Amino acid sequence: MKTKAILVVLFLVGFCCICTVFAEEPPSADKDKAITPKEFVTHHKLEIGREVLSYSAMAGEVVLKDQDDNPEAVIFSISYVKDGVDPSSRPITFIFNGGPGSSSIWLHLGAFGPKRVALSDDPVNPGGPPYRLADNPYTLLLFSDLVFVDPVGTGYSRAVGKKKGSDYWGVDEDSASVSDFIRKYLTKNNRWNSPKFLAGESYGTIRASVLIRDLELKLLDSVTFDGVILLSTALDVRTFVSAGPGNEIPYVTNLPTFAATAYYHDSLPEKPADFDKFLQDARAFAGGEYLQALFLGDSISEERAKQIATKLHYFTGLSVDYLQKAHLRIDSGRFQKELLRSRGLAVAIHDTRFVGKDPDEAGEVVQLDPFLLSISGPFVATMNSYLASDLNVKMEQQYVTFSLSASQSWKRPGNNSNAFDGFLYTASYLAQAAATNKDFRVFVASGLHDLATGFFATEYIFDHSGIPKDRITLKNYYGGHMMYMYTPSLQQMSRDLGAFINRK
Repeated sequence: MKTKAILVVLFLVGFCCICTVFAEEPPSADKDKAITPKEFVTHHKLEIGREVLSYSAMAGEVVLKDQDDNPEAVIFSISYVKDGVDPSSRPITFIFNGGPGSSSIWLHLGAFGPKRVALSDDPVNPGGPPYRLADNPYTLLLFSDLVFVDPVGTGYSRAVGKKKGSDYWGVDEDSASVSDFIRKYLTKNNRWNSPKFLAGESYGTIRASVLIRDLELKLLDSVTFDGVILLSTALDVRTFVSAGPGNEIPYVTNLPTFAATAYYHDSLPEKPADFDKFLQDARAFAGGEYLQALFLGDSISEERAKQIATKLHYFTGLSVDYLQKAHLRIDSGRFQKELLRSRGLAVAIHDTRFVGKDPDEAGEVVQLDPFLLSISGPFVATMNSYLASDLNVKMEQQYVTFSLSASQSWKRPGNNSNAFDGFLYTASYLAQAAATNKDFRVFVASGLHDLATGFFATEYIFDHSGIPKDRITLKNYYGGHMMYMYTPSLQQMSRDLGAFINRK
């Protein structure tokens, strides 16, 4: 189980279990220095077909201060602004990744930025450098100006003065600092009256919804948004983190992802011709017969348990004997190891299409995730090269792609003080915004092969969110947690986001 915990901590683009391990951190290097924010401006052109998109890139720092004007933190961001457009009518989107503890590198160079890491649609084992950045014809800059935000402890963002990084590493603390940054950015760049959006991935979806609480819902001092864009949603932790036998929800919400995975790997006893109908049948079984069987617990009859195990076998490819021994409850980590055990392979949690060899083929937990370990090298190398060359960024600090210290030190919300407070749930903030802002909308994207934040779990969250259905655009794409790594999915997502932002 120790290995599994390590892998969860290395959840570079996903949600990391909130824990109480506090790592040491170095004192602020800027403690006794005057803080002069740096800014680097460059100008670029992006050719998309016959059209040329001219834009300015602004990479720089914003200093956060306390009430006595003492510097407390420096937030680094990279903005892309379309040239020659009235900013009051041009949408602007603030973008961040998850972790917690991740910089915005993945959405920046994987999906939304004007440049994209040039990997194949099968990025596992891409080899060594040099890697290449290419123009991204599917960039979100087509529809909105972009601000990629690196929270404190990531990128070049850091605590200064008397503050430490850990002062900002928590659900509430993180939102407070990013909220302060957004307000200062809007003032500095005269964007208060622009249509505004937030975009987050995985834990970044939690950050986006808490930001709505701290900005949109701040009484008599609000920052109004037109909507949020959520990729690989983590708003209801019950749907993907098991707390033991008392939480049956992940067994139900993961089942359609198990089905999509077994379908992809030809591991089903009877592979249907219609993939979409197969997934719909998996949803119906998961939320119906399967849920009812789990509710019975140990009171389920032996005959009924075998019937359910047989149907689970049909949807997952796991043996009836294995499913009965597991008491009908399929742990996602075990599924990763068990599905292709006979082939000596394990599947990745963030994109179950990808497989790899594990050192311990008889083990119950994946030790080396074949997806995450492969993509990090190309992204880290190209990001550092891009900062120095294309964006002309000259900084003394190292660019921190992912902070393990931040991830391990993350604190729960401060209002969870009741002895019986449990899981983190933040969808209610979006529902409150929708209730008080008639123009507030939510775009939700999920990957069919994402076992970290499954698509059926996301559907469950928004079926119970209280947000009017006509305010929600919910899309499922082929691929995993980073569904945009699969180019056809990124193409479709770009079209879908264009329609969402332009209200078409």
